[in-house]
Amino acid sequence: MSGLTSDIEKFLKALLDEADGMVEIGRNDLANQFDCAPSQINYVLTTRFTPIKGYYIESKRGGNGFIKIMTITESSEEDYISYVLKNLTDEISYSQAENLLEDLWEKDLINKREEMLMRYSITNNSLKNIDNKKRNKVRCDILKNMLLSFLTGV
Repeated sequence: MSGLTSDIEKFLKALLDEADGMVEIGRNDLANQFDCAPSQINYVLTTRFTPIKGYYIESKRGGNGFIKIMTITESSEEDYISYVLKNLTDEISYSQAENLLEDLWEKDLINKREEMLMRYSITNNSLKNIDNKKRNKVRCDILKNMLLSFLTGV
């Protein structure tokens, strides 16, 4: 299944590249093209095209349902980091945080050293003294504070 998921993701990213960051496509048309259930398309969208990864999704279900995917392009580093901060929930898993940090690095908003420092500070090993139920909340708080430091220059 991960092969199909990756194929759908690559296809959608290629469409986004061709269309300058915005594509609208029928969910059922896409499912038919990949010979899969529409729920598989939903899975790809909810796991691979999230605001934290730099995407905005609009979706309409039903007979004429469509999916609109837009690449988030903020005008400055501060705008993008502010956008990320607004869209972070109260908790974040380590894998979600890794994706976020990788995205920030790929967009040249943080350098490799900053990415690695941030990554190591939020690992499960670093947070091993925190109760498992609270670990994702603490991880999110740490990330938010680090990102705020980029905005304030601290």
